[in-house]
Amino acid sequence: MMDMRSRNQYLKTLREKYLKTKSKKDKGKILNEYCQNTGQDRKYVIKKMRFKVKLKEGQRKKRKEYYDGYVKAALVKVWEIFDFACGQRLKSSLTKEMIERLRKLEELDCSDQVAKQLTEVSARTIDEKLRHQKEVLRQLQKKGQSKQKSLLLKKIPIKIHGELDNQQIGNMQIDYVEHCGSSAAGEFVCTIDSTCIASGWEEWEAVMGRGQFPTKEGLDRARFRSPFSWIEIHSDTDKGFVNAHLVKYSEETNLGFSRSRPYKKNDNCYVEQKNWFSIRKKFGYLRFDTEKERDLFNDLFRNELRLYKNFFLPRMKLKEKVRVGSKIHRKYYPAKTPYQYLMESNQISSAKKKELKKIYLSLNPAQLKRTIEVKLDNLYKIYQQKQRSTEVMPFKRLTPRLVTKYIAEQELVRLPT
Repeated sequence: MMDMRSRNQYLKTLREKYLKTKSKKDKGKILNEYCQNTGQDRKYVIKKMRFKVKLKEGQRKKRKEYYDGYVKAALVKVWEIFDFACGQRLKSSLTKEMIERLRKLEELDCSDQVAKQLTEVSARTIDEKLRHQKEVLRQLQKKGQSKQKSLLLKKIPIKIHGELDNQQIGNMQIDYVEHCGSSAAGEFVCTIDSTCIASGWEEWEAVMGRGQFPTKEGLDRARFRSPFSWIEIHSDTDKGFVNAHLVKYSEETNLGFSRSRPYKKNDNCYVEQKNWFSIRKKFGYLRFDTEKERDLFNDLFRNELRLYKNFFLPRMKLKEKVRVGSKIHRKYYPAKTPYQYLMESNQISSAKKKELKKIYLSLNPAQLKRTIEVKLDNLYKIYQQKQRSTEVMPFKRLTPRLVTKYIAEQELVRLPT
């Protein structure tokens, strides 16, 4: 097939002959020849054969890019601040209030025009502009597979996913995340992740091992920190949760207690999907087995991490699933932070909402992110000292700051000159 330039050159050659020809029959032969060789429509060719029609010599002119390099650079900065969120989640954070707040805190340096464009950009355009940065991040970070859970025979009532009330704030799903490295021998640090089904609010507590007493005490501390009352806890079949001590604890505190079916992770999906995003993404798959490391975990969980994730990182909540033939199309509510879910709920008291708003206004998300990274770096320095080795570890954790530095060095974000 000929390109546009070749077709126009061919048309110019025939048009001179076509315009000089007075016979309809001869003109028809010229049109037949051109249409047969190019495959273009006859009526369209007749219009182009006219004398006043100007034929283009080159390719079509490129449309001017609205979201230029300055917008892309600012978008990458905000994307880094909000923990590399997807386009739909990041879009809900790009409000006029948040952009102006970051500029006021001197975390975002951009012009008024760029700030306005950031509030107008769509979720699809965000993903398109960040595609290259996401690909670099995906190649540099390594992912692993979660550890299989053991099957235990228990007497606690089973609830499947459809039986859980996802509108009632206070219904919690709990799960262990083990920091055992490549060996499950001996004691090591375990993170208890507690997630509210309705709002997505998370609380974490690190304990040494999966003993029944440390688990009960860890859950009690996490419950005390939550801004709402717990109504029910739902766990998998791990022996750390499903035991007589936790059953007694639930009875003493008037907590409902249910469990999922063995090897059915979807029964506990609200907390299972957070294991990578909230824990593994930050701490990796190394082995932490000392009291000092556990204390550093809890220092991060009880302060910066819970504030950063619950107040500033939006969550996507499924609205419905529609089957079209063999495909399932999922529709989601607009992404909101757990803080926003609590503020919009009528299940939270006005006094508690005022308290949460006061905390929210006192926070700087960029500063929280930096503090988290500093504490994580300190944790990994302690880990390396424990290994009694000064050489660079092959599994060294790739922090977002190192990723940003790498992107800058490779000139992946180029501002227009």
